[in-house]
Amino acid sequence: MARYIFITGGVVSSLGKGLTSAALGALLQARGFTVRLRKLDPYLNVDPGTMSPFEHGEVFVTDDGAETDLDLGHYERFTGVAARNTDSVSSGRIYTSVLERERRGDYLGKTIQVIPHVTNEIKDWIAVGDDEVDFMLCEIGGTVGDIEALPFFEAIRQFSQERERGQCIFMHLTLIPYLAASGELKTKPTQHSVKELRSIGIAPDVLVTRAEHPIPDKEREKIALFCNVRKEAVIPAYDLKSIYEAPMAYHAVGLDQAVLDAFQISPAPKPDLSRWQDVEDRINHAEGEVKVAIVGKYVALEDAYKSIKEALTHGGMANRTKVKAEWIDAEIFEQEDPAPYLEGYHAILVPGGFGERGTEGKIRAAEFARTRKIPYLGICLGMQMAVIEAARNVIGIDNAGSEEFDHEAGKKRFTPVVYHLKEWVQGNYKVKRKVSDDKGGTMRLGAYTAQLKEGSKVAEVYGTTSIEERHRHRYEVDIQYRKELEQAGLVFSGMSPDGRLPEIVEWKDHPWFIGVQYHPELKSKPFAPAPLFADFIRAAKEVERLV
Repeated sequence: MARYIFITGGVVSSLGKGLTSAALGALLQARGFTVRLRKLDPYLNVDPGTMSPFEHGEVFVTDDGAETDLDLGHYERFTGVAARNTDSVSSGRIYTSVLERERRGDYLGKTIQVIPHVTNEIKDWIAVGDDEVDFMLCEIGGTVGDIEALPFFEAIRQFSQERERGQCIFMHLTLIPYLAASGELKTKPTQHSVKELRSIGIAPDVLVTRAEHPIPDKEREKIALFCNVRKEAVIPAYDLKSIYEAPMAYHAVGLDQAVLDAFQISPAPKPDLSRWQDVEDRINHAEGEVKVAIVGKYVALEDAYKSIKEALTHGGMANRTKVKAEWIDAEIFEQEDPAPYLEGYHAILVPGGFGERGTEGKIRAAEFARTRKIPYLGICLGMQMAVIEAARNVIGIDNAGSEEFDHEAGKKRFTPVVYHLKEWVQGNYKVKRKVSDDKGGTMRLGAYTAQLKEGSKVAEVYGTTSIEERHRHRYEVDIQYRKELEQAGLVFSGMSPDGRLPEIVEWKDHPWFIGVQYHPELKSKPFAPAPLFADFIRAAKEVERLV
């Protein structure tokens, strides 16, 4: 049965909670333990799938088709453990489940209350799969004091009481502010944060203290004294140049040892940190730099493209190259020539998105990359825009577009070379969808197999003709235009196993121009970069050498 580590955030700031959880998971793995990380999110959304990226950042997708919080992306990138549907639990999901039980009569007519019904539901979710791993790390979203989070705090308090003594510990992340005017670090916010936590029955075993400046021993002793935590369990967390330095940095200040001490695991296995030493070496000893333009529509919040940014970094690490990714608003190109904005970049990436806004700019970015022979990677909508660009400018369908834009506008304006996907095969079942269906959870979600064309660029990149990648979309390229497009040079180099759904397109007379319907960034890791991103950066390096 798993040991549990509950990770909470302080009153002032819980910044970096997801990263801390992921780094700790990686350190426990380095000592030979198996781990799983779980996010308990106090927000009422059933899942983040229908939320604007401006609201909650990127929606991360798991192999089994869950739309989750972006923190699960951190967990996967650091541990390599594929997240599951059960690893992202929101208040909305909890309350929906409780109300469905009540409607079925499972509670036998009792009055439904937060305690015990909601808290019991949370505890049931916490315990899913705990017989599979040595450690279960559960991060509680939000901060101590948030009214939405109170049922979760009460649930983990009860959970720890119901388990055997020593099976659960609490780790609390707080901020140590620095007052420049007086040149001092203030520990009082941490003291108040712990006081708030203790008032609801939870006493932290380990404190992780975020700070911009070194925390003197005197201040650590003060925190330990007033927060009733051993000094060795007050762990400083300083700013880093790269998030991938976190495992080594936390190990240096004793985070993993403090956690093992709290569980009284002694002697503990020695860690093998060679993987993270190699990652750090690749970060700090890059040879050269490439500039990549990301032409998107959510550029005001970079977290909307979090996995893409990290996958580009991983691609750079694979090539020992620093990647300078710069964000360009696609709407600019709807009014202006893209050339002045895109000249000077070694590669162009057009990511996914929803809705018509900014799409004409993405089409012009694809045209620029095609005609100027600049490496281009189109992901999801980025692939669809590349196909629309080819349909308009190469095979002469002047009003080529997507059904998505007509549905949004409420009138027909385009010849749809991209259409609403109404049915597809998932395992042994056929899934059917209507345009009028609810938006949440109705896309083609999760991992699907694609068959690659022998001799194609993507088959060369992957080193195989069968791959499995994660999807999140409800519109598809129409294969009725395949013959015309392929005659013009746009090869459909990846298809679904039944041959009905295009997965990958590439220009055969271009140095590197690939569009994919799936999201390769979601499975990329610093120690196992996504093949497409690694080769995309390699192609960008070739351009950089020629400039």
